[in-house]
Amino acid sequence: MRALVLAGLLSVAAAPAPAQDTVTIGAVLSVTGAAAFLGEPEEKTLRIYVDKLNAEGGLLGKQIKLVIYDDGSDANKARTFATRLLDDGKIAAMIGGTTTGASMAMLPVFEERGVPFISLASGISIIEPVRKFVFKVPHTDRMACERIFEDMKARGLSKVGLISGSDGLGQSMRDQCVAVAPRFGVQIVADEKYGARDSDMTAQLAKIKAVAGLQAVLNAGAGQSPAIVTRNFAQLGFSNVALYQSHGVASKSFIELTGAASEGVRLPSAALLIAGQLPASDIQKPVVMAYKQTYEAATGQPVSTFGGHAYDALMIVADAAKRAKSLDPEKLRDAIETTKEFVGTGGVFSFDSQDHLGLGPSAFKMIVIKNGDWTLAN
Repeated sequence: MRALVLAGLLSVAAAPAPAQDTVTIGAVLSVTGAAAFLGEPEEKTLRIYVDKLNAEGGLLGKQIKLVIYDDGSDANKARTFATRLLDDGKIAAMIGGTTTGASMAMLPVFEERGVPFISLASGISIIEPVRKFVFKVPHTDRMACERIFEDMKARGLSKVGLISGSDGLGQSMRDQCVAVAPRFGVQIVADEKYGARDSDMTAQLAKIKAVAGLQAVLNAGAGQSPAIVTRNFAQLGFSNVALYQSHGVASKSFIELTGAASEGVRLPSAALLIAGQLPASDIQKPVVMAYKQTYEAATGQPVSTFGGHAYDALMIVADAAKRAKSLDPEKLRDAIETTKEFVGTGGVFSFDSQDHLGLGPSAFKMIVIKNGDWTLAN
């Protein structure tokens, strides 16, 4: 595993800033491993925007020292690195982990030490029950289920085959979808699972296909597995059956991995993926367009919602510091919890003592893949 340390822009003379003139923000991300397509844009985003903040004077006049550890998509390593971050010195706030599993492994450490922790993962278990120092910025898996079933209901689809991964998101989203399905008149007519290392899901999908009256298939999972499900789905030739994926595939790499097989796939996503299609009156449009242009210019790669989550987390910390007029972790925590109407790439955030996400289902857009690109669904 590699430890990546970024101090941001230094003084004109390029001399290291004295310790008292810096503030440390920690991050543990899945830059490599199975979740790298999530963690890599997160890391790049933090690098870009720490540089930008430091060029603008840092936080309350202090240069930001960003310390990033790569957990290699291993939740156990994530907890080890979280402990190391805290043992190595005082940090003002923590951003990460990339996955639900890593976040759940780390959050007790930050809760115990009293350092605000903003997760970049989806699982609702990260913020339910509410923990004093733990927040998150991505939409929850429950919200994804609700948005997907809302779309299915509008399209007259009610008999759904569910397939889910063994990863943290897959297990959690599967449970949430089963729980909320009755509210939307959705009947789960098949319930199949696959392992993180499975390279073929045709057996599970064939069982689903055999169910009489099947109208849609929903895959709950992240990482490389949803691409395999999508290709296998196309290979099996499902007739007049819609395929839905989770928000865990909201990256152009998913389309690249699936090619023509992903045509027509629907999923809930943040507005970032269809930034240019938003009306001029949309309050998020200036934010998502600015992030998209900055990220793509700096990296030469298309944006993903995962990098957007890192942007939201960092900027929420920066906004909280300005309002608190302090970089003390406890005061930062209090300011984060009182964030209201903060416009980010994932939506408009308003936290309170009972809601450490601050987004509603309306923050999700339903998108469909057409001609190899994201399109706002009708």
